[in-house]
Amino acid sequence: MRQKELRIALVCYGGVSLAVYMHGVTKELWKLARASQAHHSPDALHETGSEAVYQRMLNELETQHDLRLRVLPDIITGASAGGINAVFLAQAIHSGRSLEPLTELWLDTADVENLVDPQARPWSDLMARGYMRPFVWYLTRGPGNTVEETVAVETRKEVRHKISRLVRGRWFEPPFSGPGFSRLIHDALQAMEKTPAGPPLLPERHPLDLLVTATDFRGRLETLRLNSPPQVEEPEHRMPIGFRSKVPGDGGHVLAPLCELTLAARATASFPGAFPPLRIAEIDDLCDGDWPGREEFLRRVMPVHVERGTTEHVALVDGSVLVNAPFAGAIERLSTRPAQREVDRRFVYIDPSPRQARPEHGDEVKPVSFFAAIIGSLSGIPREQPIRDNLEVLEHQTREAEKLRLMVNALRPEVDAAVEKLFGHTLFLDRPTRKRLAGWRAKAQEAAAHRAGYAFHSYAQAKLSGIIDRLAELARSASSSLDMPSVDTIALRLRAKIDERGLRGLGAGKGGGGASEAAIDFFRDHDLVFRVRRLRLLARRLSRDWELDPEVSDAGLQDARDAVYRALALYFAREDVAGLGDDFPDIAARVLEDPGAFLDALADRRALRATDEAAEEVLVEALAAMPRDLRRRVLLAYLGFPFYDVSTLPLVRNEGLTEFDPVKVDRISPEDCSAIREGGTAATLRGTEFFNFGAFFSRAYRENDYLWGRFHGAERMIDLVCSTVPHGYDNAACLAVKRDAFLAICDEEEKSGNCKPELVAALRAEIVAKLGAN
Repeated sequence: MRQKELRIALVCYGGVSLAVYMHGVTKELWKLARASQAHHSPDALHETGSEAVYQRMLNELETQHDLRLRVLPDIITGASAGGINAVFLAQAIHSGRSLEPLTELWLDTADVENLVDPQARPWSDLMARGYMRPFVWYLTRGPGNTVEETVAVETRKEVRHKISRLVRGRWFEPPFSGPGFSRLIHDALQAMEKTPAGPPLLPERHPLDLLVTATDFRGRLETLRLNSPPQVEEPEHRMPIGFRSKVPGDGGHVLAPLCELTLAARATASFPGAFPPLRIAEIDDLCDGDWPGREEFLRRVMPVHVERGTTEHVALVDGSVLVNAPFAGAIERLSTRPAQREVDRRFVYIDPSPRQARPEHGDEVKPVSFFAAIIGSLSGIPREQPIRDNLEVLEHQTREAEKLRLMVNALRPEVDAAVEKLFGHTLFLDRPTRKRLAGWRAKAQEAAAHRAGYAFHSYAQAKLSGIIDRLAELARSASSSLDMPSVDTIALRLRAKIDERGLRGLGAGKGGGGASEAAIDFFRDHDLVFRVRRLRLLARRLSRDWELDPEVSDAGLQDARDAVYRALALYFAREDVAGLGDDFPDIAARVLEDPGAFLDALADRRALRATDEAAEEVLVEALAAMPRDLRRRVLLAYLGFPFYDVSTLPLVRNEGLTEFDPVKVDRISPEDCSAIREGGTAATLRGTEFFNFGAFFSRAYRENDYLWGRFHGAERMIDLVCSTVPHGYDNAACLAVKRDAFLAICDEEEKSGNCKPELVAALRAEIVAKLGAN
């Protein structure tokens, strides 16, 4: 049976009160991940709710489509209120605990009445700032007022009352309480800790990345290295707050201390003018000294401020001021991720209210006013920049992968012929041993180098440069010192040391073909990505090129794929800095003083030569069990890889560190969901009213947006799962699964009491009218 991982990198946009809608979406992703985890656990079963629907769908994929799918949301990023959803979702995935406390936070407490600072409340509804009543009347009831233009009739009274209290409260200071907001977030995280812990929703040791954006209002000076002058200082205001953890085997473990998660959520959602900027002292007071690892966290997140002793002056405001769609951070976290089976990587972003840059045809185009130009330039335009640049990066990666595939396919007949000529009938041996396979591999690499002739030099230099750059990046990222030089400076020092050890000339032999003994030793100790590239070529052949070949059995392909990914996992484990020893950060910090010690420690602790033996033991066992024709194909690809690599690496520099499958991008938006109701955002959401603050003024609005978030999340989660089926999933069957999920959500919410029964009943009736009963 074909096994595949649907890996999701989730990007949550900022959107003020539309965060309630985004929570509904993320809740369905969480439930799909729970269903997937249960699907792969023999004793786990969800009998009710949308999780049960998802689990039945995954079972059907296995029984009817021969696809065993696992859903892994392993990269979570967010900005502003979307960042709060990202923090809680990542915590739920890592700990195995419930996401329900966040539902309670959004529905029960995310109201202006609760968010307003006690000192900003009017001391009397009748007396406070009575002279402001004419202004309040004009603001909420005058000609062309915002309430009548943006708020539904049935909630205008409630919104007007709350606006009146805000206007007659404190002036020229943020109306909402920063410490109160931090307390709400911290209380919700603590409530999560009290829920029962199930297993984590990612496999053991799989990396989980969380990144939220914040804006350092005052900024800090960062050093830039130039030619002339040698260095300058420039202010930097972006402050990403990231967390990475290898998921434990059992549940109940926090992703990070709750004080750190609270700081991240509070900082990213410090909407300018509504909340005061976050100061570190606010979290210190909240935690009352119980903040384990505080200094290490601050040193990691704001190293320049720690070094200069300015942490008490840091003021963090909303992350969406500069980065409203943190795609770049998610892309950066794609590298060095393990793969135990075929990967279908998706970037999924939640955009509750896609904007149209141009008015519809026939609409009046009004001139840009004086204040609109200023406000838009200062805030609106920067935070609403499109994600085209990020998507073009992903598209470039996909084009490069396709270019490489075409080159390798064109070379295949010649490479296969060269390998068959080199080994003759030995490829048909019934039981290849590890020693024999290692000898064949060395012979093939030597033959490929000699056939390349003078071109081998460019290949060897490309390999060497790539290795040195990665070693320099490793030294800088693993170092225990904050005052590390640039990667280029470290790379120059490493290259000088490597040259001292005899690598000034990489080539040897007639015509420059082949590598010197010193070069071979260096590559065997440090060329990790060569091994990864070789196995990924095999994985690509087994997952794509030979899949539809009638001469190769499905069972044989799957067994071979499993073996290749087991071998890959051995090399991925060598990328883990944590496995290099507690003293390695200090060794890395002294890389300029003693680069030899750094190189020797890394070679000794990674032990790539021993890893080669273990990986080839896995492959030999698999080869022995393969049908003869498949074994021949696998050996041709494995032994032919050096021929491909010599030809392609200098041209495309594809060094194999990222997941080898192309990355696909999917959007979740009301505009993309029409299974229940057409019309997009305008027809479904209420939080868009009053400049996207609408849901903070009315519980009814929050309940509406939360439910539609769940419906739209379920619809798009099912679309994602259906899209992984190699030969397509029947549209009618897919729609039937959506109907079942929608009705299951209604059952859940009817039982939980989160939303008014009449709202749930009305939506249930609409679902049945459109899609029928299950």
